[in-house]
Amino acid sequence: MRHLILAGLMLATAFTPALAADDTLVLYTSQPNTDAQATADAFMAANPGIKVEWVRDGTPLIMAKLRTEIEAGAPQPDVLLISDMVTMEGLKQEGLLQAYPEANVAGFEPGLMDKDFSYFSTKLITTGIIYNTAAPMVPTSWLDLTKPEAKDQIAMPSPLTSGAAMIHAVTLTGNLDGGWDFYTALAANGALASGGNGDVLKAVAGGDKLYGMIVDYLPIREAAKGAPVGFVFPTEGVSAVTEPVAILKSAKHPDAAKLFIDFLLSEKGQQLASSMGYIPASASVALPAGYPDRASIHVLGYDAAKALADDAANKEKFTEIFGQ
Repeated sequence: MRHLILAGLMLATAFTPALAADDTLVLYTSQPNTDAQATADAFMAANPGIKVEWVRDGTPLIMAKLRTEIEAGAPQPDVLLISDMVTMEGLKQEGLLQAYPEANVAGFEPGLMDKDFSYFSTKLITTGIIYNTAAPMVPTSWLDLTKPEAKDQIAMPSPLTSGAAMIHAVTLTGNLDGGWDFYTALAANGALASGGNGDVLKAVAGGDKLYGMIVDYLPIREAAKGAPVGFVFPTEGVSAVTEPVAILKSAKHPDAAKLFIDFLLSEKGQQLASSMGYIPASASVALPAGYPDRASIHVLGYDAAKALADDAANKEKFTEIFGQ
């Protein structure tokens, strides 16, 4: 999550959407700044007649900005590239997205794409287990976090403030035996749920905690730099947010927006995701260095529409378990 106050400084070009020409694409994204710039640059290199103007922030703040613009009758972006399918599903149900049935989704798992072609997953950012290399146990299963060895040594992002953490909770409770019983066991084992993924990394790398739930790329990158952490893809499987992309129904430049989706789904676009250190959504593109073979990573599914409908109940359940 980044601060909206920076948005005006984080533009690929001077950002004046109301004056944008037909050869301009306006992108709102939750990508990290360097990734957003790299994405814009790569797309412009592949489409030299189009200029990308982008604004970035965490998904909640980007959505707040968009909501304000919609209420004012002046939505600015042509394209959204944000963290999760649940948010996209909400926009779709409100009729705010423009379908693109001509998009080429060959080579992608069907569950990664909206069945009505309203949004398209571009990568997989999974959540697994981080551990400090001095820890007495190297976990292999989610259930290892409920063992005595992990008592009071677990850090995790809170689903009350992190959309990815809520998707993780929904995925695990929908796939593990006992549903929410796993989170009840975590709470009983002293798991601390607060902050975001960066806070988990800091706690485990610094030795304040020995284990945690975290998105894959953070510990993998830091381990390569020498940090005393390891990362595990648990045997039961992992959850994933997929950084979906979609065209707004109000897009002023829909043709450029379609080209942007084509680029992200193309082999070149998927290789770009891998070069940034993420798992490409396309099974035909190799994973980055530091990741295991794709076949050894089992991504668990979840129903985005159901997760959206159950969001309030899921937050209430988590609050009840963790007393937050």
